[in-house]
Amino acid sequence: MTDIPYHTALIVGAGPGISASVARGLAAAGLRVGLAARNVEKLAPLAAEIRAQTFAVDATDPARVARLFDAAGSQLGEPDVVLYNASARAHGPIARARSGSRAQGNRGVGLCGFLVVQQAARRMNIPWPARSC
Repeated sequence: MTDIPYHTALIVGAGPGISASVARGLAAAGLRVGLAARNVEKLAPLAAEIRAQTFAVDATDPARVARLFDAAGSQLGEPDVVLYNASARAHGPIARARSGSRAQGNRGVGLCGFLVVQQAARRMNIPWPARSC
């Protein structure tokens, strides 16, 4: 077991790729892991494998993100580690994709990431910078 000074991790936008690998590593290191996504059924095999808790969330809604952190905090303990790993995809051939669709997807992912980081910072007592970057 690796000596990690953390106890609880929450992965938002969890899926079968990078976030699953990170979840396995954190669980192997002894952390309690929460997996959050719109579709929690897809997380069932991974959750069973690493004994993780799953949470359904639409991370585009600030109130739902806040409820996710409330639920994770009460069921797992406040997270020491938060990973946001959601993505958006342009479907179909790139030559036929509308120019705005990819940008809209990226803005949505960016907003969701902001909402997750905002809740994590509030609960982990991370100070926001006094001025923007």
